[in-house]
This record gives sequence, structure tokens and C-alpha cells, in this order.
Amino acid sequence: MQFKNQTAVSDFLLLGLTDDPELQPLIFSLFLSMYLITILGNLLIILAISSDYHLHTPMFFFLSILALSDICLSTTTIPKMLVNIQAQDQSITYIGCLTQSTFVVIFAGLESCILAVMAYDRYAAICQPLRYQVILTPDFSVFLVLLSLVISTSHALLHNLMALRLSFCTNMQISHFFCELAQIFKLACSDIFINTLLVYSAANIFFGVHVAGIIFSYAKIFFSVFRMPTVAGRYKAFSTCGSHLSVVSLFYGTGFGVYFSSTVSDSSTKNAVASVLYIVIPQMINPFIYSLRNREIKIALHLLIMGKPFIFLCD
Repeated sequence: MQFKNQTAVSDFLLLGLTDDPELQPLIFSLFLSMYLITILGNLLIILAISSDYHLHTPMFFFLSILALSDICLSTTTIPKMLVNIQAQDQSITYIGCLTQSTFVVIFAGLESCILAVMAYDRYAAICQPLRYQVILTPDFSVFLVLLSLVISTSHALLHNLMALRLSFCTNMQISHFFCELAQIFKLACSDIFINTLLVYSAANIFFGVHVAGIIFSYAKIFFSVFRMPTVAGRYKAFSTCGSHLSVVSLFYGTGFGVYFSSTVSDSSTKNAVASVLYIVIPQMINPFIYSLRNREIKIALHLLIMGKPFIFLCD
């Protein structure tokens, strides 16, 4: 098969969330604020973890990777939208559009992988505490992150290389604020059956394995926790999982909500607005979840903001 686009496509048009010019300044301000909060919150998480050697454990290492993935995912979509609004130019090049859709799939997939890895980390810490440091060694933790990146990149390239075989019609308007792969397929004049089948089958396998891994890990965790003799032990075990469970629920809950809403609604505008729930909101809220529910992160953030991170290191 020759991966070659059959139509000379120069630009796509990203229609955004609304075509009302009076709402554009409000949308610009709202998304700029959310983007800055996302960048600042996740950067603080990364800096807090890196500045405190007490947090140099697999759990917080994976958390820092999750924060970095959140930054990358938001940066892939929001800045282009803000530039288009400010310049009053909705265009994005063909190569730029495919590149954006590739990175969206990569970082969304990486986030899903890391959440599954974090569930495995909690399983090892609670169900096999005596072997935890043997299982989650620094080298193995780095390997899991690199493996997650390779898998998510391969998953993204598979779909976007297949998109190169498509030819496109004269209507190049994407009813979205970023280049979503499904929206690109809708503009194609050629047969998209193989592409659609591949997207849904691969996505179901890719995300299904992660969800199954998370469910399996927490089933083992709950069974192990309920066998603990003391209430204090149970509370401590559950407290280490609370933040991760909240993030998992937010990520997959919004993702599945958008997926099911797109299947029952033909409105492109409603689907674009719903996509904000999984491409913008979780990345902005994740730092707050971990900073509010995790004592170690709260202490590290406090000392970092106060400019005294090394006092805690010496205690």
C-alpha cells in the first residue's frame, strides 16, 4: 500500500467552538486562563517532586511523567486555537493538521498508559510491600515509561499513516477546535471504512487493556486491604490510592462520556464542546487533585513556593 494523499490539500479550516464573533474574546480569555493554570499547576508538581528527594520514588516519578504528559497534551491543542482566534485566521496546514492529530493521540495514549502503570505501582506497594523496591526499581520504572511512550507513539503513527492514503473533497472545514482524527476522516472523499475500523478496533484494544489492567490492580488492592486487621491500616492504604482513583475516574469518565455523546449526537458543535471535557479539563484539574489529597505533595509544594525546599530535605 502506498501512503500518499491523492488530493493537493493546502489548508484545513478549524471552525472552533462557535462562529459567533462576539463570543471569540470570551473563549480566548477562558482557554488562555485554563492553559496557564494547566502549565503552572503541572510545572509546580514536577518541580516539587524533583526538588525533594523524599519524593524520588516510583509513585511520584510516574506522577511527574503524568504532569509532563498533561502539559504536552494541552500545548498540542490550545495554543493553536488561541493563535487562530487572535489572528482571526482559522486555517491550519495539511501537514500541521496531521501532525497535531498525531501528537494528540500520542499524549492521550501516554496518559492512559501512565495511569495503568500507576495502578500497577499501587498494587505492588500494597499487595507486595516487602518486594516493592525489588519490583519497581529505578531502571524498571524508566523502562515502563519508555515502553508506554513507544506503544502510544506506534498507536498514533498507525492511524495517521493510514490517513495519508485518503483523498479529500473541496470542503476542508473541521467543526472542531483541533484536528481530531475522526473529524479529518469525515472530510475524505475516498472510502474510510478501513480507517474507521482500524481506529475503533485499535482504540478499543489499546484503552481496553489499560482499563482492564487498572480494574485488575484495584480488585487485588481492595481484596488485600479488606484483609488488613486494623482500620488505620486500611485507611492508610486507601489514602495512597485516592488521588490516583480520582484522576482515573476523571480521565476515563470524561473520555467515555465524549465517546458516547458523539455516537448519539450528530451535532459537530456539541461534540467539539464535549471534547473540552477530556482534552482540557482533566489536564487542568489533575494537579489540584494530587496537591489537595496527597500530604507529601502539599508539603513539597508549600516549601517550594516559600522558597525553602532544602529545609525539608535536611530534616
